[in-house]
Amino acid sequence: MASIIGMGDNVVDCYAALDQYFPGGNCVNVAVFAARAGARAAYRGNVGRDAAGARIRSALLAEGVDVAPLRMLPGRTASCRIALVDGERVFVEQDLGVSRFTVGAYELHLARTNDAVHVGQSSGLDAALPTLAAAGRLSYDFSLRYDDARIRGIAPLCFLATFSGRTGDAGAGRELARRAVAAGAEWALVTLGSGGAVLAGDPGRVGGDGAVHRPSHPVDVVDTLGAGDTLTANVLVGLLDGEAPAAALERAARRAAETCARLGAFGHPAHGPAGLPPTNDQSTSTPRTS
Repeated sequence: MASIIGMGDNVVDCYAALDQYFPGGNCVNVAVFAARAGARAAYRGNVGRDAAGARIRSALLAEGVDVAPLRMLPGRTASCRIALVDGERVFVEQDLGVSRFTVGAYELHLARTNDAVHVGQSSGLDAALPTLAAAGRLSYDFSLRYDDARIRGIAPLCFLATFSGRTGDAGAGRELARRAVAAGAEWALVTLGSGGAVLAGDPGRVGGDGAVHRPSHPVDVVDTLGAGDTLTANVLVGLLDGEAPAAALERAARRAAETCARLGAFGHPAHGPAGLPPTNDQSTSTPRTS
């Protein structure tokens, strides 16, 4: 059984039109979906001592994620306001709250004592990626930020490099995934929305040209939030457990369809104005991209 630590961003995703909020954030989502896939999962991040922080903690506990590394601090939990347009989530505004932290001895211990540490580009931990990768296997989500310089700098550190494809084109996904592997990633996953996903690695393990594509499973889409994180978590668990790449990707695609059939990344909604905190001087107009 693989052990995975999600390390970095968390957020409450606030659906203003519905007066609901859900726990989320790339690293929280990956930890939860890894636990659902059968891994031992933990989460290292900071939340506020408020209703939103308590909701994130209780949801992680309910999902079987180890919250011993979670820190609850004075201040407000990170939040993101979301609009839905034909089922597609649009990030409107975000507040980082108390979520940011730096990597120290404790975080390196967590990386060493788990089979993989997962970090997202929204986590603000890019400077620590070489140190984390030296301590253990690194899973990194580039989201939509993958210019050539970033791929060359980060892909060689990665056991699994994940990218959000800008189109649903499987051919473009294959090219991007193979480019990341050529740059040094052991595995590369490209999520393609309704176009499915591509997983690339050593051709000796994957077969063919070293990349396998799986289309998305049919689903009545309610909300796409968390679908890419579902793919990442399930592929990561499968690869760590020695599952065949094609089988891991097929299972991940099924689970991603399940995620698209509900609101929020993994459920656990809360209602009322506590889910819609006002912005403050820590807010940013830069939308989340994962």
